[in-house]
Amino acid sequence: MTEPADRPLRVLFCIGVNQNFFDLPTDRIGEVWQAFSSMTSELAALPGVTLLGTMDDDQHVVGPSGGWPWTCYLLADVADQQTVAAACNLFRTTRIGEHALWRYAKIEARVGRPLTVREDVALPAAEREAAR
Repeated sequence: MTEPADRPLRVLFCIGVNQNFFDLPTDRIGEVWQAFSSMTSELAALPGVTLLGTMDDDQHVVGPSGGWPWTCYLLADVADQQTVAAACNLFRTTRIGEHALWRYAKIEARVGRPLTVREDVALPAAEREAAR
């Protein structure tokens, strides 16, 4: 089964906060939050990106998260692989003083497609109509 060329990629951006963030004095944490907010706005404004939702799990994941479970997630429809890479690159280009955002957090993009019933799966007519 092939996907239409113009169908966007469904991307889950998984973000982990690392130890450098937690080592900051409390009066410097706001700088990172402001940069993170700026990065999120820039990501959402990239041509070909539709931000569908965000989820922050800092109440259940306390401390560094270098992998699953991640601290937060951004779900987006993205036009192509190059735009996914540009979104991830914002962690290199978003500045916090002399450092970049990636000093304090990391990002990983999981790329897929919306979950739908494949056309090659036989369904009764009523279920097939409901799935559309």
